[in-house]
Amino acid sequence: MTANGWIQIFLFFGALLVSAKPLGVYMAKVFAHEKTFMDILFRPVERLIYRVVGIDEGQEMRWTEYATSMLWLSLISLLLTYALQRLQQYLPLNPQHFPGVAPDLALNTAISFTTNTNWQSYIPETTVSYLTQMAALAYHNFLSAATGIAVAVAFVRGICRNESKTLGNFWVDVTRACLWVLLPMCFIWALLLVSQGVVQNFHPYVQAKLVQPQAITTIGSDGNPTTQTITTQTIAQGPVASQEAPKMLGTNGGGFFNANSAHPYENPTPFSNFLEMFAIFLIPAGLTAMLGKMTRAPAHGWAVFAAMSVLFFAGVTTTYYAESQANPLLQTATLHVNQKPSSLQPGGNMEGKEVRFGIADSALFASITTDASCGAVNSMHDSFMPLGGMVTLINMMLGEVVFGGVGAGLYGMLIFVILSVFIAGLMVGRTPEYLGKKIESFDIKMAMLYVLIFPLSILGFSAIALMMPHLGLAFLGNSGPHGLTEILYAYTSTTANNGSAFAGLNANTHWYNLSLGAAMLIGRFLMIVPMLALAGNLARKNLVPASSGTFPVHTPLFTALLVGVVLIVGALTFFPALSLGPILEHLLLHAGKAF
Repeated sequence: MTANGWIQIFLFFGALLVSAKPLGVYMAKVFAHEKTFMDILFRPVERLIYRVVGIDEGQEMRWTEYATSMLWLSLISLLLTYALQRLQQYLPLNPQHFPGVAPDLALNTAISFTTNTNWQSYIPETTVSYLTQMAALAYHNFLSAATGIAVAVAFVRGICRNESKTLGNFWVDVTRACLWVLLPMCFIWALLLVSQGVVQNFHPYVQAKLVQPQAITTIGSDGNPTTQTITTQTIAQGPVASQEAPKMLGTNGGGFFNANSAHPYENPTPFSNFLEMFAIFLIPAGLTAMLGKMTRAPAHGWAVFAAMSVLFFAGVTTTYYAESQANPLLQTATLHVNQKPSSLQPGGNMEGKEVRFGIADSALFASITTDASCGAVNSMHDSFMPLGGMVTLINMMLGEVVFGGVGAGLYGMLIFVILSVFIAGLMVGRTPEYLGKKIESFDIKMAMLYVLIFPLSILGFSAIALMMPHLGLAFLGNSGPHGLTEILYAYTSTTANNGSAFAGLNANTHWYNLSLGAAMLIGRFLMIVPMLALAGNLARKNLVPASSGTFPVHTPLFTALLVGVVLIVGALTFFPALSLGPILEHLLLHAGKAF
C-alpha cells in the first residue's frame, strides 16, 4: 500500500462526492417533469416517440400495471436479442462472417443483457458480429439501465406520495431515463474514451506480423509432439467506444473484447481507467441525492450516501491490503549474497493484473465494479489473493447496494432502510415510521421476500452444481476451496446481476448457460416485483407527522444502523459458504497449500 495508491482512491471519491448532488438534482427535475436545460433538445423527440407508439404521458399506473409493463418490455427485448444472435450470419455488419450463436448460449446472453447482468460465457470478438454488438448488446446497455432507473424512481415516488394509487408511468420514465440521462452522458463519455485511444470503427479484423515468431509445441492424441510456428496475430476492432460508454454509465459491464477493460482497445490509459471507474458510480451516487431532493429530506439522501461510502471504503481498503501482500508461497526463495529470505513479489500480488494500472487501480476497480452491479474488470479476480477475491464476493452478496447498479443499488438499499427503521421501532416498542409512512406487516413481508430470494438463488444453485460431478464440477479449473469459490462466485455474480467471473470455471455448457440464466432472471425480476408491491403500498398511506418517538433517518446513528443491518444480513446468510471457500483457502495458503 502506497501514498500514491491512496491519493488515487481519494481523488476518485472526491470527484464522486462533488458530482453526486448536481446530477441528483438534475434527475429529480427530469422525473418530476420540471424544466431542465436539455428540454429544448429532447422534449420534441419525446413527444414524437409518444405519438408514434401511442403513449399517453399523462396516464399514471398502479404498481401492478407498472410491473407488467416492465416485464413485457423485458420479455420482448429478450426475444429480439435472442433472434439477432441466432440469425447474425444472414444480417449485415458481419465482416468476420461469424455463424449464428448456439441456442443455449444465445439464450444465456439474451437473458444476461436484458437483466443488466452482462455475464459473458463466450469470447465476444470471435462470437458476435458488429450488428449484434450494437443492435442487441449496446441497445440493452441503455434499456436495462433505464429500466433500473425507472423502477427506482417509482419506489421513491411511493415514499413521497400521500394516499395515491399510482407510481407514475413506466413508459415515460424509461423514455426520460434514456433521453435526458443516459444518452447525453454516453455521448460525452464515448468521445472522451475515443480521445484516449478506444477504437470506434467498422473495419474488418486485421492481420499483423509478429516481430518475433513464436514456436508452439503441442502433444497430439498419438503422444507425438507437433511444433507450429506462429507468425501473425489477428487484431480485433470495431465500434468499441459506443458500447464502452453505456457499459460503464449503465453499470452493465459486458466487454466488446474478452479481456474486458484490461484490453488496450477498451481501456488504454490511466485516464480512461479513471473515466470508466468514475462512470460506474456516477449515476448510482446521483440517485441518492435524487432521493433526498424528491423526498424533501436531503439529509436523508446524504445519510444513505454515507452508508454506501462506509461499505465502499471497507471493501477497497481490504482488497488493496490483500493484494499489496506477497503470496506466502513465493517467499521461500533466498538471496545467494546474504542468505536472507526475500519475496519474489516485492510489490505485492501482480498476478492477473495489468502493469499499466498496478495494484492500487486494480484493487479500486475490482471493488467498484463488484459494489455496483457492473461486472467490468481490468484485472483477473480469479488471480486475486483469497481475501481480495472474498471482498469481491462479499460486495455482491450484500445485495449490490454499495452504490450498486443504476436504480438497483438505490431500491436495494431502500429495502434495507425499511428493515432498519423496523428494527429501530422494535427497540423502542412502537410502530416504525419512515419519512412519514408507518411501516406495517405487509411492508416487512415484501422487504423480507426481496431479501430472502437472493440467497435462495445463490446457495440453491451452487448446492445443486456441487452435487452434480458431470455437470457442475467437471468444468472447474481448480479443486478444493478455490473451486468452490469459482462456482459460488458464478451464481452470486449472476443473481446479483453483476456479470464478473472467477474465470477458472468454464461456464459455456448447457447446464451453466441455463442455470445461470435462471439465476439472472430470479435476481432481476423476482426481486423487482415485491419491491414495486412495497412501493405501491407505501404510496397509498397517509403521511403522519414526526413525533418524539420517530427514529430520525438522517443522523450518523441511522447510518451506523443501516450499515450494521446490511452487514449482518450478508454475514449471517453467506458466512458458512465463505468459510469453506476463500477463508479456508487463505488459511491453507499460509499453511503452504495451493489449489
